[in-house]
Amino acid sequence: MPAVNRKRIALLYARFALAAAFLSAVASRFGLWDGKPASERFAGFIRYTAEVNSFLPAATIPFLAWAATIAEASLGVALLFGVGMRWIAYASAALLAVFGTAMAISFGIKSPLDYSVFSASAAALLLAVMETQHS
Repeated sequence: MPAVNRKRIALLYARFALAAAFLSAVASRFGLWDGKPASERFAGFIRYTAEVNSFLPAATIPFLAWAATIAEASLGVALLFGVGMRWIAYASAALLAVFGTAMAISFGIKSPLDYSVFSASAAALLLAVMETQHS
Protein backbone atom coordinates (compact mmCIF):
# COMPACT_ATOMS: atom_id res chain seq x y z
CA MET A 1 0.00 0.00 0.00
CA PRO A 2 1.46 3.39 -0.97
CA ALA A 3 2.54 5.69 1.86
CA VAL A 4 -0.06 8.29 0.86
CA ASN A 5 -2.89 5.77 1.34
CA ARG A 6 -1.50 4.65 4.71
CA LYS A 7 -1.39 8.28 5.87
CA ARG A 8 -4.94 8.91 4.69
CA ILE A 9 -6.19 5.78 6.44
CA ALA A 10 -4.37 6.78 9.64
CA LEU A 11 -5.86 10.29 9.49
CA LEU A 12 -9.36 8.94 8.91
CA TYR A 13 -8.92 6.44 11.74
CA ALA A 14 -7.81 9.20 14.14
CA ARG A 15 -10.66 11.47 13.03
CA PHE A 16 -13.35 8.85 13.43
CA ALA A 17 -11.96 7.49 16.70
CA LEU A 18 -11.89 10.97 18.25
CA ALA A 19 -15.35 11.78 16.87
CA ALA A 20 -16.74 8.52 18.24
CA ALA A 21 -15.23 9.15 21.68
CA PHE A 22 -16.65 12.67 21.91
CA LEU A 23 -20.09 11.70 20.61
CA SER A 24 -20.26 8.56 22.75
CA ALA A 25 -19.52 10.58 25.88
CA VAL A 26 -22.29 13.02 25.04
CA ALA A 27 -24.72 10.19 24.28
CA SER A 28 -23.96 8.60 27.65
CA ARG A 29 -24.74 11.84 29.49
CA PHE A 30 -28.29 11.70 28.20
CA GLY A 31 -28.84 7.93 28.52
CA LEU A 32 -28.81 7.23 24.80
CA TRP A 33 -26.51 4.20 25.08
CA ASP A 34 -28.75 2.30 27.49
CA GLY A 35 -31.94 3.22 25.64
CA LYS A 36 -33.33 5.29 28.50
CA PRO A 37 -32.88 8.89 27.37
CA ALA A 38 -33.66 11.43 30.04
CA SER A 39 -32.45 14.92 30.78
CA GLU A 40 -32.19 13.91 34.46
CA ARG A 41 -29.19 11.77 33.51
CA PHE A 42 -27.27 14.97 32.93
CA ALA A 43 -27.41 15.66 36.68
CA GLY A 44 -25.01 12.77 37.16
CA PHE A 45 -22.62 14.34 34.70
CA ILE A 46 -22.81 17.64 36.56
CA ARG A 47 -21.81 15.79 39.74
CA TYR A 48 -18.91 14.15 37.89
CA THR A 49 -17.87 17.54 36.50
CA ALA A 50 -17.75 18.83 40.09
CA GLU A 51 -15.50 15.92 41.07
CA VAL A 52 -13.15 16.43 38.12
CA ASN A 53 -13.00 20.17 38.78
CA SER A 54 -12.91 19.95 42.56
CA PHE A 55 -10.48 22.88 42.65
CA LEU A 56 -12.99 25.29 41.05
CA PRO A 57 -15.89 27.17 42.69
CA ALA A 58 -19.13 25.19 42.81
CA ALA A 59 -20.98 27.97 40.98
CA THR A 60 -18.92 27.31 37.81
CA ILE A 61 -19.76 23.61 37.58
CA PRO A 62 -23.09 23.65 35.68
CA PHE A 63 -21.59 26.03 33.12
CA LEU A 64 -18.54 23.77 32.73
CA ALA A 65 -20.71 20.68 32.32
CA TRP A 66 -22.75 22.30 29.56
CA ALA A 67 -19.70 23.91 27.93
CA ALA A 68 -17.89 20.56 27.85
CA THR A 69 -20.96 18.86 26.40
CA ILE A 70 -21.44 21.48 23.70
CA ALA A 71 -17.72 21.44 22.87
CA GLU A 72 -17.57 17.65 22.66
CA ALA A 73 -20.72 17.44 20.54
CA SER A 74 -19.52 20.20 18.20
CA LEU A 75 -16.02 18.81 17.88
CA GLY A 76 -17.36 15.29 17.39
CA VAL A 77 -19.67 16.32 14.56
CA ALA A 78 -16.97 18.45 12.91
CA LEU A 79 -14.48 15.58 13.11
CA LEU A 80 -17.03 13.16 11.70
CA PHE A 81 -17.75 15.38 8.70
CA GLY A 82 -14.20 16.69 8.25
CA VAL A 83 -15.12 20.35 8.71
CA GLY A 84 -12.23 22.75 9.43
CA MET A 85 -10.03 19.83 10.33
CA ARG A 86 -6.82 21.60 11.32
CA TRP A 87 -8.48 23.93 13.84
CA ILE A 88 -10.96 21.31 15.03
CA ALA A 89 -8.09 18.91 15.68
CA TYR A 90 -6.15 21.57 17.60
CA ALA A 91 -9.27 22.39 19.63
CA SER A 92 -9.80 18.69 20.34
CA ALA A 93 -6.21 18.31 21.52
CA ALA A 94 -6.55 21.34 23.79
CA LEU A 95 -9.90 20.23 25.24
CA LEU A 96 -8.57 16.76 25.98
CA ALA A 97 -5.41 18.18 27.55
CA VAL A 98 -7.54 20.41 29.80
CA PHE A 99 -9.73 17.42 30.75
CA GLY A 100 -6.67 15.30 31.49
CA THR A 101 -5.06 18.03 33.56
CA ALA A 102 -8.23 18.57 35.60
CA MET A 103 -8.51 14.83 36.18
CA ALA A 104 -4.86 14.67 37.27
CA ILE A 105 -5.30 17.55 39.71
CA SER A 106 -8.47 16.13 41.24
CA PHE A 107 -7.84 12.36 41.10
CA GLY A 108 -4.11 11.98 40.55
CA ILE A 109 -2.18 11.22 37.36
CA LYS A 110 -3.38 7.61 37.19
CA SER A 111 -6.94 8.61 36.25
CA PRO A 112 -6.25 10.40 32.93
CA LEU A 113 -3.64 7.78 32.08
CA ASP A 114 -6.11 4.93 32.69
CA TYR A 115 -8.67 6.63 30.44
CA SER A 116 -6.07 7.46 27.76
CA VAL A 117 -7.01 11.13 27.83
CA PHE A 118 -3.49 12.33 27.09
CA SER A 119 -3.11 9.69 24.36
CA ALA A 120 -6.28 10.97 22.71
CA SER A 121 -5.00 14.53 23.04
CA ALA A 122 -1.74 13.50 21.37
CA ALA A 123 -3.67 11.79 18.56
CA ALA A 124 -5.68 14.96 17.99
CA LEU A 125 -2.49 17.01 17.92
CA LEU A 126 -0.94 14.64 15.38
CA LEU A 127 -4.12 14.90 13.33
CA ALA A 128 -3.83 18.69 13.36
CA VAL A 129 -0.18 18.60 12.32
CA MET A 130 -0.81 16.09 9.55
CA GLU A 131 -3.81 18.07 8.30
CA THR A 132 -1.60 21.18 8.21
CA GLN A 133 0.92 19.31 6.04
CA HIS A 134 -1.80 18.21 3.63
CA SER A 135 -3.34 21.70 3.31
